[in-house]
Amino acid sequence: MNVLTGYIVREILKGSLIAVFLLLTLYNLFTFADEVKDLGEGGYALKDILVYLALTSPAVFYELMPSAALLGSLFVLGAMANNRELVAMRVSGVSLFGLIKAVLLAGLVLVSLSIVVGELIAPTTQVTAKSLRAEAKDQKFEMKNVLYGLWLRDGDTFINIRKNLAKGRVADVRMFELDERHRLRLMRHVQEAHYIGSGKWRLEGVRESEVSARQIFASHFATMEWQSSVDPDLLDIVVVEPDDLSLYDLAMYIQFLKDNDQQSTNFELAFWGRVVNPLTTIVMLLVAAPFVMGFRRGGGTGVRMMIGILFGMGFKIADKIAGHVGLVYDLPPMLVAVFPSAIVFTGAVYAISRLR
Repeated sequence: MNVLTGYIVREILKGSLIAVFLLLTLYNLFTFADEVKDLGEGGYALKDILVYLALTSPAVFYELMPSAALLGSLFVLGAMANNRELVAMRVSGVSLFGLIKAVLLAGLVLVSLSIVVGELIAPTTQVTAKSLRAEAKDQKFEMKNVLYGLWLRDGDTFINIRKNLAKGRVADVRMFELDERHRLRLMRHVQEAHYIGSGKWRLEGVRESEVSARQIFASHFATMEWQSSVDPDLLDIVVVEPDDLSLYDLAMYIQFLKDNDQQSTNFELAFWGRVVNPLTTIVMLLVAAPFVMGFRRGGGTGVRMMIGILFGMGFKIADKIAGHVGLVYDLPPMLVAVFPSAIVFTGAVYAISRLR
């Protein structure tokens, strides 16, 4: 890496990291204002709010990285253009491809950082944040459906969990087991269940009803063991939004849903969204390069930043719309996730090819 390339990479990294921390601070201020409304609920104190914000910040950092890369590169490259630095580089023999290569090298660093935070840090901190927040407010872990709890399927058994106590404990569990003709064979209500390892749960306070064509047999058990593919890690996954999960967790849960013949489109869309998200950072940097290099000297930094903000917001909105359209019309999740970035990438490459 020569001196000029290193200089461009450092400046873009500096600008992008400043942008992402500014955006993160702004986002956390709005979240803080929203969380303050619940201050005093149960044992929810100011300290708990600050811890919650700290734990959710990695996931927000991951989501904001593409927009921050766009804003940071627009600011840095725009300043270089206004100060004639880009002109001096071109005169000294640096080609347009050389400038683009430096921008992409900075993008690779940002993508690497984004992957580390998004895949190794954010998923764990998101689960911890929601758990601590719920415990501080003296609530149970929030389920996907607050009214009816969480529904899972394990083979021919349908499971309804009303309370997730975390740490391998659930309560108020209902099980409905079907026979080979898909008729109800057994109903079971469990007061509390503890995970004891190797796919086994210890059920406490069990009321069981066996259903036959002529009669129903009712039984009561103080404790009993239950073998299932449902484990605590899976429960932690499903109480978190799909977009907050790592690729591994999403792949694991998607496979679980498919093995039990359940709809997995929403999680597949989130999976491909996480695959595409780091690449979107590269696309945003490519968008900034032709915009700045084709901009006449004297163009205001404020104008560039405003256009960058509008473009970033427009891209996010278009991406969300594409996701909802894909779910409604049952389009391939990979196509839906890739399409918006592919369109912008094609436009950026075309704009770069038009530069002289």
